[in-house]
Amino acid sequence: MTSLSNFGELAAVDPLFVSAEETQPSINVPMQPDDSAILDSYSQAVVSAAETVSPSVVQILTFKGNKQAGTGSGFLISQDGLLLTNSHVVHGSDKFEVVLSDHRRPDAVLVGEDPDTDIAVLRVYAPNLKPVTLGSSANVRVGQMAIAIGNPYGFQYSVTAGVVSALGRSIRSTSGRLIDNVIQTDAALNPGNSGGPLVNSRGEVIGVNTAVILPAQGISFAIGIDTVTYVAGFLVRDGKIRRCYVGIEGQTVPIHRRVVRYYQLPVDSAVLVVGVERNSPAEVAGLKEGDLIYGFGGQNICSLDELHRVLIGERIGQKVPIYVIRHTEKLTLALTPDELVR
Repeated sequence: MTSLSNFGELAAVDPLFVSAEETQPSINVPMQPDDSAILDSYSQAVVSAAETVSPSVVQILTFKGNKQAGTGSGFLISQDGLLLTNSHVVHGSDKFEVVLSDHRRPDAVLVGEDPDTDIAVLRVYAPNLKPVTLGSSANVRVGQMAIAIGNPYGFQYSVTAGVVSALGRSIRSTSGRLIDNVIQTDAALNPGNSGGPLVNSRGEVIGVNTAVILPAQGISFAIGIDTVTYVAGFLVRDGKIRRCYVGIEGQTVPIHRRVVRYYQLPVDSAVLVVGVERNSPAEVAGLKEGDLIYGFGGQNICSLDELHRVLIGERIGQKVPIYVIRHTEKLTLALTPDELVR
């Protein structure tokens, strides 16, 4: 904020010759930079980003039977009609409609969705579509401008602006899995913003708006676009994300310090196996209730969420070493994950 400095001296005024308008001594203040120029620059960045991205933003109406059940947002990522939104926007609906920025309502189909990362890909069939420009969430910095565009409470193409408040957050998806590398922003989000784009000052999409914390103000979250594009690639190709199934119930627990020191373990917490499903890969591998899993396929495992992260589709059908502590014994077992079927 510009501060006034170097005030001129008070003008010498002869009290006998003061006019009616000059009832106060005048101050000779040097011309200062106009703050409106700074505001105009900020406003122009928001205006430019909004004008660039808004034609790519869509409204999504979902229905249960013949009754509208909800509304959300999405945005086009290709000229042939692919668009991104949140899984929770379309999941479980009997049908949905997509409304383009020019009010067209083209036919639309669900290409695929992943509730674990809350991402869905749809395709609309219409000409003259304008896709967004995708940025990189890896280049996002705390404090930079963040602009959200969507349809809160059905108010189409609403724009809110703020800053990136924090990076590397984690939130729970509706399936219970942890979504990592989430962007926190104070750009105002409301129901209906879900699935809309979070963009930078250049109009590049850096995230997909997905959640707010209520009743808090100014705490909103967007899934980083790098995560989104990774997931979307699988959804376009396969219609789903393939994940591993091992067949255990577990919880995160600390490992006794004596055990950590004795075996020189790289972690001080692990996954306690509290249940093993019959005929599952875990049972075949020899896992038992009470085992502590601290490693999987060469990666350290310190929590159940960490185990979920490493159970990716590439390991399906592959024999993977799993490292456990059983009572006071250190074991290495061989586990071959199956594909998780929902």
